[in-house]
Amino acid sequence: MESSFGEKKHVLLVDDEKSLTQTLSMLLGTRGYDVDVAHCGKDALRFVSTNVDLILLDVVLPDFVGFEVCRRLKQAEKTQHIPIIMLSAHALSENKIEGLYLGADDFLSKPCGHEELFARMEVVLRRSAAPATAMQEREKNNVICELRRILDEGLVVPFYQPIYQLDPFALYGVEVLTRPLSQGILADPEKFFKASLQYGLYTDMEMLAWSLALRRLSVMLNDEKIFLNCNPYFIESSQFLRVKSIFEQNQIPASNVFLEITERTAIANFELFFERLRDYRDYGFRFAVDDVGGGYSSLETIVETKPEVVKIDRHIVRNVCQDSYKRSIIKFIVSFCNENGLISIAEGIEDRASLELVRELGVHAGQGYYLCRPTANADLAGFRKIILD
Repeated sequence: MESSFGEKKHVLLVDDEKSLTQTLSMLLGTRGYDVDVAHCGKDALRFVSTNVDLILLDVVLPDFVGFEVCRRLKQAEKTQHIPIIMLSAHALSENKIEGLYLGADDFLSKPCGHEELFARMEVVLRRSAAPATAMQEREKNNVICELRRILDEGLVVPFYQPIYQLDPFALYGVEVLTRPLSQGILADPEKFFKASLQYGLYTDMEMLAWSLALRRLSVMLNDEKIFLNCNPYFIESSQFLRVKSIFEQNQIPASNVFLEITERTAIANFELFFERLRDYRDYGFRFAVDDVGGGYSSLETIVETKPEVVKIDRHIVRNVCQDSYKRSIIKFIVSFCNENGLISIAEGIEDRASLELVRELGVHAGQGYYLCRPTANADLAGFRKIILD
């Protein structure tokens, strides 16, 4: 394929399957593309240059997750303009969502028809040839500047929501949630974290929030547990020593902490994820899997992570009294937890009837607006005084 100036388009193909790269390189060559091949993430980051017009990027690579390569390329000023089409043999909807959030321009399942691939490439190249509007660039720059301001000035507020053991009723722990002190689009916590992830500031934001929360909780805890939200990217990144230092500074034993895997993004490279997971476990941290029954969480995540806590998604708990299917799902999760010595926690308990039903179904603990809304006031003494009438 040639540009309007008669130059061939330059494609970087990133995949460790050599037979596939050989075949695809040949086919791309017959369509008029110049092709370079990288068989791992490090080579991709080293080979990419400003003369690359398009990157075909596999999700599973021998060293980096393809999502991480995508994030780094989109974060770097010299390469952020290069369109990326991600390829995966396991193109689940959550993987596609993650890739698109990180800046990928398209996402295809492997194997895919060559004609479809070529058509998608041409569409992406046409779209990338159109310059971004001045307004789009301003919006992007404003988001990045606001994120850096939040980080530099420490403008996040920890919120706390208690988790109660249901039988007998007692305070079990507290989940730490993070809210940005910002106006506009970043005032929404979900958009705030998505933007932090997209522009490479997620781990620093999480560390800031943890530091502020632990500083307050350290003087209030008896034996209650702390639940800290933790994106898979956080585990995969090299943050362990920083995390360890924060807990040592606040004299909070890791055995009292559950790192709650909130899958805003799916776990793509399980090998890397679980290698890093072992460091945390060896130090004493325990793990919870969030949103089970909804969102990105899957049985595979539970089986591979082997968490100590399983949190039942609020969408399953909501209106559970009127839905026999939801009750059956909760029964299954409770049975699984009991058989494997895990703690089950129901999220999103919003009325007394739902609370009584999940307790009857054998759920170990619960949280939700009916029990206590998230609050910026870390009043553990007050949380302990809440009783059921």
